[in-house]
Amino acid sequence: MNTISTLVQILFAIAGCIAVLVSIPLFFAFRWPAAAMWGLKLFVSALSPLFALVGIVTSFAGIWTGSVFTSCVGIAALWIYVFHIIRITRPPAAASGFDKVFGHGWENNITHEKKIYFLPFRTTFRMPAVPEPRLKQNVSFATIPGTSRELLCDVWQPPEDVSPTGIALIYLHGSAFYFLDKDWGTRPFFRHLAAQGYVIMDVAYRLSPETDIMGMVHDTRRAIAWMKEQANSYGIHPDRIVLSGGSAGGHLALLTAYTTNDRSFTPQGLAGKDLGVCAVISLYGTNDLEALYYHTNQHLTSRAVAGKPRKAVPTKMPGWMVKAIGKDYQRLGLDKDFASIGSLSIILGGHPDECPEQYARFSPITHVHSHCPPTLLIHGAHDIMASVAATRRLYTRLVEENVPAILHVLPQTDHGFDLVLPTISPSAHNAIYDVERFLALIGIGKGTVDVRQPAATVLFQQEQRPTRS
Repeated sequence: MNTISTLVQILFAIAGCIAVLVSIPLFFAFRWPAAAMWGLKLFVSALSPLFALVGIVTSFAGIWTGSVFTSCVGIAALWIYVFHIIRITRPPAAASGFDKVFGHGWENNITHEKKIYFLPFRTTFRMPAVPEPRLKQNVSFATIPGTSRELLCDVWQPPEDVSPTGIALIYLHGSAFYFLDKDWGTRPFFRHLAAQGYVIMDVAYRLSPETDIMGMVHDTRRAIAWMKEQANSYGIHPDRIVLSGGSAGGHLALLTAYTTNDRSFTPQGLAGKDLGVCAVISLYGTNDLEALYYHTNQHLTSRAVAGKPRKAVPTKMPGWMVKAIGKDYQRLGLDKDFASIGSLSIILGGHPDECPEQYARFSPITHVHSHCPPTLLIHGAHDIMASVAATRRLYTRLVEENVPAILHVLPQTDHGFDLVLPTISPSAHNAIYDVERFLALIGIGKGTVDVRQPAATVLFQQEQRPTRS
């Protein structure tokens, strides 16, 4: 019996110590190029419910074996992860949350019928099961003029027995403007939203060096035009299109939504067409390119600075990660020159001091005006890639222009948090909770603006609630 007790003490003490040690990155905001710590932090945060369970079991193991050390290690692990889960599943601050835009009691505007497949709470340990949506992959939605280059997307439609809401969500994947692709890490999110009646268009826009940021915006406009043209086919309203994206995709969503009436951002062949959207959602989007340049230390990694050592950046992915990605490795563009990923001096043709007008022109914060569509901004406080300070500044500018805007900053949360184990990740669930409710409120006419008018009026009137047919 003593041998078994000792073995249990050792095993659980080791498990508890590991749980405590790997939690250390949760408490620090790292700066690029600390890629390894960033990846570890994402996985530890996503697995925090499991580590909390390890803490519970370790505590009981210590009590059962009479080991004070094992019990203390278990209690420490439990406290750390419960504290983390509570923090990352908090609602947005009252001053920048749903109450500010939609009024007190805003959840009462969403019918019970619409909430059937909602996450019931911000702290949900597993996403609920939903009926299987209809998915059509690699749909061609445009051809680049003068070439045979087709732009592809995946279209997610509601299950057969779910009535469509009339809203289409166009999603732009994260990319650092350089790599990755549609259909990567987003299936649980899309499956969840499709079950609520939304049509999702997952877009594979062109990337650098094939095109520049203007070309990416043009591809986004082409996606909007195509979805409006296909409105009847997919059971959506042409004026109920929401643009969204993560990271660089969030940047492109904001930039496209805020420049609807700027002809220089409209590709040939679409001039004069209605390309407006009724709302925009940015998940840790890059809102200010100059801020992004310095936040990611590109002034130290992409050029020599007198008196400061030049920082090295990862030139390739670790072998174990390449093996884990498998057949998608080339599809995601991970075989490109890794050192050039996200390099703004390459994408924009120079550093901020060399071409400041380029950095300003392609920054969403530059284009904020009073008729920008309602905006949901979700950002991690520890974001290693996109500056949370820049997102706060964007939110302030939107409020100054009386644009309905919600800002939710998640503590102890880093870039790309929603793409790592989203079915069990508490921070991913918190973001989904915001998105599904924001979409529902937009769908009933709350907080909408007419982006086609030069000086739009914010509309807060209650429209008649649609009924399921």
